[in-house]
Amino acid sequence: MTWIKRKRVYKGQTENYSLIRKLKKENKTNNELEIMFNQLSLEEVIGLKLELASKAAGSSLYGLPIWHSLKNIVQDAVMKYAVSATRTKGEAARFLGVTPKYFRTIYEKYKVDSYFEDSEDTKENI
Repeated sequence: MTWIKRKRVYKGQTENYSLIRKLKKENKTNNELEIMFNQLSLEEVIGLKLELASKAAGSSLYGLPIWHSLKNIVQDAVMKYAVSATRTKGEAARFLGVTPKYFRTIYEKYKVDSYFEDSEDTKENI
């Protein structure tokens, strides 16, 4: 049927970036964990992560600048999500509400490409 126009699907640079796929590949998550995780609020997830880190460190996280590091931690997480949820870097910049120039700056700052690289691809390039 030549008269039917097919919508062109654009596959951008960030098409293969997925946090869930990356974590599953590294065996850091599974479907059951994702279901349980989905029932928690963001505040509960952060509090739980801090409590687990405190237990691993011998019940004290004293001396770590957690409060002052929160902005960078949250921006890093949101940046990685924005890149994985959009098809292109331009879409990600619009999603975040930043200019393309500023997006490039924070993209490099948080090393998004190296985070999403496959460890097998990195080993082959060495």
